[in-house]
Amino acid sequence: MNRKQLIDAVKEQMPAKRWEHTLGVMETAVMLARVYGCDADQAHLAAVLHDVCKYWPVKEQGDVIRENGLPADLLEYDKEIWHAHAGAFIAKRDYEVNDEAVLDTIRYHTTGRKQMTLLEKIVCLADYIEPGRDFPGVERIRELAEHSVDKALLVAFDGTILFLLEKGKKVYPLTIEARNSLIDDLKQAHNKEEL
Repeated sequence: MNRKQLIDAVKEQMPAKRWEHTLGVMETAVMLARVYGCDADQAHLAAVLHDVCKYWPVKEQGDVIRENGLPADLLEYDKEIWHAHAGAFIAKRDYEVNDEAVLDTIRYHTTGRKQMTLLEKIVCLADYIEPGRDFPGVERIRELAEHSVDKALLVAFDGTILFLLEKGKKVYPLTIEARNSLIDDLKQAHNKEEL
């Protein structure tokens, strides 16, 4: 399946508004990849597929997780994160994506994880700041993204965690690990600058 066929197939399974979001993530991810020296083609492919299962019925997303050995603990958390792991599985099975870096980027674009790769950080951040996003604090994250993926993503994760806490929801452990890992990375970079 070539890239155009892939894009058409993904576009068909989501509402027009979500497709607009996906286009924004594609554009933002490629721009960030070029700025920060990441593979723009990988960023584009991961962005195309990042929400591939988002509009599947929740039961189907859960079935993909249960029936294919994906992390069962996902089912104990908000359904909004299920599509990422299900989507990585579907990207490989149905769209023949075999690039593990791209699959991991799809898999962790909602929760993050400890020691995220630059590609994972870029697509996760692009999902937060694409031009169609409008939430309190998004402009600050966009400004930070011009200078530091890590600082921007840290503020984005902080916002997500605060939102979940305010709603009385559980925070998926990988998100906490991702946040802590970013703090470690930023401290390490700061210490190098002081040498």
